[in-house]
Amino acid sequence: MKILTISDEECPFLWDYYVPGKLDDYDLILSCGDLKASYLSFLVTMAKCPVLYVHGNHDGSYRFAPPEGCDCIDDAIVMFNGLRILGLGGCRKYHPGPHQYTEWQMRQRINRLKWKIRMLGGIDIVVTHAPPEGLGDDDDPAHWGFAALREFLDRYHPRYLIHGHVHMTYGHNIPRVRDYNGTTLINAFERYTLELPDREYSRKEKGQVIFKTSRKYKIPDDDGLVLK
Repeated sequence: MKILTISDEECPFLWDYYVPGKLDDYDLILSCGDLKASYLSFLVTMAKCPVLYVHGNHDGSYRFAPPEGCDCIDDAIVMFNGLRILGLGGCRKYHPGPHQYTEWQMRQRINRLKWKIRMLGGIDIVVTHAPPEGLGDDDDPAHWGFAALREFLDRYHPRYLIHGHVHMTYGHNIPRVRDYNGTTLINAFERYTLELPDREYSRKEKGQVIFKTSRKYKIPDDDGLVLK
C-alpha cells in the first residue's frame, strides 16, 4: 500500500505544477492539518483514492467550508484496506482559537476511544497534527507536543504516528523520521510517501473508508467549541 502524507504547506509539485497521473499510484492520502481546504479538495479530485484528514490549529475555516469529498477522522477510528487508523488533530493550547487542547482535554479524547481500540486489537496508524511531547516538538509553547500522545505510544505501540505542526523549515536539524519503542514517527511536513505491505481484508472493503466509531460525544475546548 502506498500512502501520501501531507501537512502544513501546500506542495507546488502536487498543486501549482500538477501533471495528470502524479497521484495515480497512491492508495490513500493522509492530511495532518494546516492545509487549505481547496488543496485537499483538489487532491481528492485528481487522485484515485480517499483523502482522510485531521484538523490543524489553523483550520478554523473548515467549520464553514470543509474540504469537499474528503473524510474527517478527528476523534475517530477507521478501517482502510485492513489498516486501523486513528485521528487526533489539534495542538497544545497556547492562545484562544479552535483545535487547541489542554493535556486534560487530549487525554479525555483518547480515553473515549479506549474501548474501541481494545475491540479492534490495537491501532496501526495514528494521524495527529501535533507531535508527542519530546518526540519532534519544539521549544516554544505553540509547538510543544502532548504528553498524552507519548503515553498513548507507551500503552498501545502503534506501528506509525504521522504528524505535522513543526515545519521542517524551522531548522534545528529536525528529523523527518524517528523511532520510539517500536513506533515510527513521521513528520509529514509538505509531503512524505509511506509504503506498507498489503494487509488481508475483505474484497468488498477494498478502497472503502469504514468508520468504527460514532463520534457522538462532544468535548468542549476553552473557547466553548466542541468536537463533532
